[in-house]
Amino acid sequence: MVYPYQIQSLSDYKKAYQQSVEDPENFWASVANHFTWHKKWDKVLDWNFTDPKIEWFQGATLNITENCLDRHLEKNGNSPAIIWEPNDPNEKPRILTYSKLHEKVCQFAQVLLNNGVKKGDRVCIYMGMIPELAIAVLGCARIGAIHSVIFGGFSAQSIADRVEDAQSEFIITCDGAYRGAKDIPLKNVIDDALIGNKTVKKVIVYTRTRTPISMLKGRDIWWEDEMRHVEEMGIHTIPAVEMNANDPLFILYTSGSTGKPKGVVHACAGYMVYTNYTFVNVFNYQPAQIHFCTADIGWITGHSYIVYGPLSAGASSVMFEGVPTWPNAGRFWDIVDKYQVNILYTAPTAIRSLMGYGLWPLQGKNLSSLKVLGTVGEPINEEAWNWYNEQVGKNKCPIVDTWWQTETGGCLISNIAGITPSKPGWATLPLPGVQPVLVDDKGNEIIEMEEGVYKGNLCIKFPWPSLLTTTYGDHERCRTNYFATYPNLYFTGDGALKDEQGFYRITGRVDDVLNVSGHRIGTAEVENAINMHAGVIESAVVGYPHDVKGQGIYAFIIHNNTESDESLTRKDIIQTVSRVIGPIAKPDKIQFVNGLPKTRSGKIMRRILRKIAEGETENLGDITTLLDPGVVEEIKKGYI
Repeated sequence: MVYPYQIQSLSDYKKAYQQSVEDPENFWASVANHFTWHKKWDKVLDWNFTDPKIEWFQGATLNITENCLDRHLEKNGNSPAIIWEPNDPNEKPRILTYSKLHEKVCQFAQVLLNNGVKKGDRVCIYMGMIPELAIAVLGCARIGAIHSVIFGGFSAQSIADRVEDAQSEFIITCDGAYRGAKDIPLKNVIDDALIGNKTVKKVIVYTRTRTPISMLKGRDIWWEDEMRHVEEMGIHTIPAVEMNANDPLFILYTSGSTGKPKGVVHACAGYMVYTNYTFVNVFNYQPAQIHFCTADIGWITGHSYIVYGPLSAGASSVMFEGVPTWPNAGRFWDIVDKYQVNILYTAPTAIRSLMGYGLWPLQGKNLSSLKVLGTVGEPINEEAWNWYNEQVGKNKCPIVDTWWQTETGGCLISNIAGITPSKPGWATLPLPGVQPVLVDDKGNEIIEMEEGVYKGNLCIKFPWPSLLTTTYGDHERCRTNYFATYPNLYFTGDGALKDEQGFYRITGRVDDVLNVSGHRIGTAEVENAINMHAGVIESAVVGYPHDVKGQGIYAFIIHNNTESDESLTRKDIIQTVSRVIGPIAKPDKIQFVNGLPKTRSGKIMRRILRKIAEGETENLGDITTLLDPGVVEEIKKGYI
């Protein structure tokens, strides 16, 4: 067996889960033994949730790039590591074998060293979805620099805040990026972000779009020139810097929050072991399969399941520069057909968007190579799950509905493809090492069922290897955000249901729970019901003050038939919700919209919708980080 820790059957899962709970240290040590270490650990785990302190594999040393690259060279050096599909389908794709990727990473690591980057330095990366982004990430890790990827679309202010918080002295960017029909001027945005900045010493610029840009003497340098210089030096490999297991690997700032950015820190060893373990198991990955995660590396999904998870497993990872609907809505299916993709991992938002185009984009596309489908980012509604299953998977591919967070590093609750049962709309069972518990608002464990399920706030009572270690520069913020709400528990911030089989269903953020006439109703539950209506593409539900009920339900809905009788459609949707959940959950107000305010990771900004629903249309906070800030103005104009 290539992966001795790969779960092969339901009984395997039960055995692994039991061992991971009863003897977690030996369980994770047995997994970690299959990686490359400079020095093995003295102690597997040292932790408490009070400070908090979470340290895995204490005393061990390693470098994650040796596990992602070097150890594959002898047997798989000529196998594809990254398969890059450009934004323009007429542009030539690029395939980087493990040997070529190793060489490029080593050369770029030398570029960083030549420009004064040292172990522990923070390097902010603001690039499009090109192979050089992965090379930059791995190049930092090679020399022990801490990378902080900023999604290539955030505003100058958002970048400035992150650069300042990380106290970064180095930035890697591109002249521009392609995203669908748009050319995004990345370097110009960086220039705006650095006005008044005193810490940044070097900006390394890769040429992608040939957009005219300003290059500041002494600060700005060209990627290509620096790489050419390294090649002329005859450098094709450099030794990886030995890292302590709990040294920081990267900082990733959570998106969409107000106030100061929150830099989630993940450490080298635990993150490596857990992302590899979950990649191999959740997707039931088999050697030589082609894995296509449609996320951006600017988000945790891209970190864990485009770069570190697949590469540490010796997999072939597809990296896509464009968007699913350009130049037409068949782009994902073209990519699956072209590369004979075996695993497709995408977001419910993307699935629902593609559903709205009907079935024509799927026609003539050979999807028979698909073995596993996956969803990530939010709970998937049943209608979208069924469409994904029937139209894309042809009823032959298990769908893994993965629940996790930036802070968790990897999937925590998910069915295992072809091994454990699935249930539409439910993330199902916790993965080995994950010990969930549902608690009430006082932190007491929920022990009584209500309407056939347990309902509560989702917490985890024991650490797993890829749990965040701190929030950069502010450990107290880490404690108060995640560990102070309930003593000795990690609080996810999500509500959940648990059925009699032990399956979990995420109901959305706890602060997105409505209290209607004394009944607690999850917004995700209402949205799921609305989305079951035939004409609904997507919806978002928030609460607003109601004279009688305390909170009323305000629904913002994207509908595919704008020429229909709106009054009748509203009644139909209300009837659907009443049928699915009950009359208590029917929306009091329904506003039809063309789009929803989303972050670039696909998260709906309910904070904005809540203010609009409450009649507050002026002080909506920073909307520059939204995918399309223009939708906010449209929604304000249509306020009921």
